[in-house]
Formats: sequence, structure tokens, C-alpha cells
Amino acid sequence: MAATPTTPPPPSSAALPPRALPRPTTALRQRLAELRGPTAPPHALDARALAALAANPGCRRRALLDGAGVDKAALARALGTPATFGQSQFAFVRGNAFEARIQADGGAELMRLLHERLGAGADPAGEVSVPDLSAAGPEGRAARTRLALEEATAAGRWSLLFHPMVVLEVAGSPAYLEPDAVAVHPDGSWTVVEVKSFPVVDGSADAAKVGAAARQAAVYVLALERLASAVVESADDARVWHTVLLVCPKDFSNLPTAEPVDVRKQLAVTRRQLARLTRIEEIAAALPEGTTFDLRLSDDGRTPTRPAEELAAAVESVAAAYTPDCLAACELAFHCRAQARAAGAVEALGRGARGELGTLTTVESALTAALREGDPCSPETPEVPDAAASGPAVVNPGTTAAAAEPLDTDSPDAGTSTTGTPGTTTAGPGPSNTGAQGAETSGARVSGVVTSGDPAVDALRRAAALRAEALAASGADRGGAPWR
Repeated sequence: MAATPTTPPPPSSAALPPRALPRPTTALRQRLAELRGPTAPPHALDARALAALAANPGCRRRALLDGAGVDKAALARALGTPATFGQSQFAFVRGNAFEARIQADGGAELMRLLHERLGAGADPAGEVSVPDLSAAGPEGRAARTRLALEEATAAGRWSLLFHPMVVLEVAGSPAYLEPDAVAVHPDGSWTVVEVKSFPVVDGSADAAKVGAAARQAAVYVLALERLASAVVESADDARVWHTVLLVCPKDFSNLPTAEPVDVRKQLAVTRRQLARLTRIEEIAAALPEGTTFDLRLSDDGRTPTRPAEELAAAVESVAAAYTPDCLAACELAFHCRAQARAAGAVEALGRGARGELGTLTTVESALTAALREGDPCSPETPEVPDAAASGPAVVNPGTTAAAAEPLDTDSPDAGTSTTGTPGTTTAGPGPSNTGAQGAETSGARVSGVVTSGDPAVDALRRAAALRAEALAASGADRGGAPWR
């Protein structure tokens, strides 16, 4: 995380029209309570979960479970596939101690960091207002936060709101979010402050953790933009900075340091992905009658009594969009992965493989297309000719045969060979590269491969043929039979 001493870009005014805080209808609230269980309290949807949901907007299963407030960790344990990620107790204690240091003395340390890093003209020794945001329930806290932001914006002085409660509509249902802090500038603009416990060592931090913090902060910025659009009626200068202040421990101490992080990219992605989410009412309406995710906990409040098979049927009634990225972000990832593997879905191989295979949605269909009639790897096809007679493609030493990729037949470079690059093929001498067959080089079309007109199928066939020829060549070079 590199330092950025320059002044951040100016805040932008919220462009969205004023709107009231979203409130689900009575029928929807009752339906979500039935899905969650009549005695189960709703599990709060935080910004981290919301950022993960925005990263995979096609997953109806997560959208419904999060919207209904289902405890996915408890559900995964009841299904026999518990999640293996989370924050340790030590990290919680360290984070709470570090955050208490930031809030001490009316946020004096935070004001110093705002002055140093944002260059916003903050006087560390000046008067700072820290309003009390306590209220009953998330709705009460959200209303108290809105009132405090209106007052602070109109006052024209510095204010620090620690742990405010803001609301963001997600798929037609409100999600209550709690930023670590929001700083209100004298000019009426707002800055999100994100406090994390991972260290900044020698001016740099873990890039993955910084990226996750930026995505989480972008959710807060989006929620504050929606709130600012309503507050602007009474405070004309209400604006939200797109540069957040990330506060972390310095080196291995408990001393705070901070860096400004521009979240405009993450904000645009989050806004676009959340807009793609299917409304929860539509997902719930498509469920079979009587579907519920109630664990039916015993008297101790921890042990589920509902059969795992019954729970699994309820979970599988909602379509999922599994990707390997879910393993680091969703409690049900192991259950969904087992489903994808059992169905032979190509989604289990990753987004890249899914996109490349196009209409081939299962591993079996992909292999069938690759090993169809005319493919040297197909059992119905005669054995591959001798390497010296056929002039097969040769894979550069030090690379695996599977690394050889076919060239794009639609490319202007199709039919040419590349030499000296690992993972590419070169046409060797032999009868297969002379005369009429010379026009069919190893990259454009392998002898014996029948084209189907489907680019994905043709690419799989060419890759399988190249692999077979490479294996044959490898076996011939060692003086033995081709290895399989």
C-alpha cells in the first residue's frame, strides 16, 4: 500500500434522487421470517458479506439467504460442510484494542491522521463534535445517524461519527451497515474511515487485504451516497468523498498509521453488480410451497434437530452460481462445490474455464466433444502413427504436453508456428508437412480432426490432438511406447 501524499480528488455530489429509507412490506417480512425460521433471529448482513454478494450477483441462493437473515455458518454446519475461514479470537481482541485507541480522547488520533493524509485542512487541536448515536434496534440507530449527519453537515464544523448505522437496499430488502467511522468536514463533505487490524510494514501492506478493505469501504460509500441524496434537502453541501481513509497498525506496534485509498473503481463495480441482483420477492415466489431453512434448534439453542437431508433439499431448491472464489467468501461454498462436482459442472473449474467452454456446461459434454470421432485420443480412432513418419508437433523441453495450446483459426497468424517459446508448438519435418498436407500446420488444423463449426468444440479437439501427438513424440524420443 503505497503512500499518496497528494491531495485526493474532490468529493462528488450524490446524483441519486432523494428517497426514503427502504422498508420491506409486511408480506415480505413475514415470508423472510418463515424462510429463516419463526424462532431464529435475523443474521445481520455486513459490508463484507455484501461485497462478496456483489462479486457474484448471479447467485440466487446467497441473495435469498442473506436477504432472509439466515445464519449461513450454522446452516453449513448442519449440512455437514462447515466453513473453514473466519477471524480468530486473537484477531478480534487485537482489532478491538486498536480501534479503542483510535477513538480515545474524542478521536484526537484520527483527526491527526485526517490532517496528515487527506490534507483536508483539519486542525488536530481544534474542536471536534462526537455525537451519541445510541438508539434501540438497527432502524432506530439508522434514524439517529441520519439526524446526526444532518446536524453535523449544517453546523459547518468537524464531526466524527463512530460506528454509525446506514442502510442500503439490496435486492429489494434493506441491509443495515456499520462503518467504523465517518468524518464530516466543515464544508459539509463526508469521508469514510475504515479501521483494520492488519499491519502496514515499511509503508506497504498485504495487497489482497487492502483490496478487500477497499471493496468493503465502497459499500459504505454507496450507502452514504444514498443517504446524502436525502440529507441534501436540508444541507445543500452534503457530499461523499470517493477517497476513504484506511487506518492500520504501523509495523508490528499498536500505533496507528493511515493511507488514503481511492475506491471509485470498486464503487462502480459494486453499484453495477448490486443492480443486477434479482429481487428477493421474485426468488422467494419461485420456491416450492413450505420451503424453509429453519434448523429447528433444540432447547440449548445450538443443536439443530432438523434432518440434514431435509435441509439439503431446501437449500438445493434455490439455484446457486458456484465459483472457486466462493471458498474465501461464503460459508456454503463447500456444499455448493460438492454439488457442482457431483453434477460435473464446469463452474467448479473456475470462471475462465466456464467462459471458454461456452455452451458446454458439463465436464462430460466437454470431454465428449473433445474425444469425438476423428480425434486421435478417441478409442475408435486407430493408433497414432509413428512419430518419425508423421512429423508430429514437438513441445519444448521443460513444459508439459497439456501446456500446448492451439492457435486461433480466425487469427491472422493462424497456420504459423512459433519457435523457442515455452508452451508453444513447432511443426517438425516429415510427410505431414509437405505437399497438400503442408497447408494444415499443427496450429491451425491437426490431421484427422473433424471440424464441427462450434469454436469451443473445435478448440477442444485440436488441443486433444496436439496432446496426443506430443505424447507420441515424447515416447518416441525415449525409445519406448507413448505414455498416457
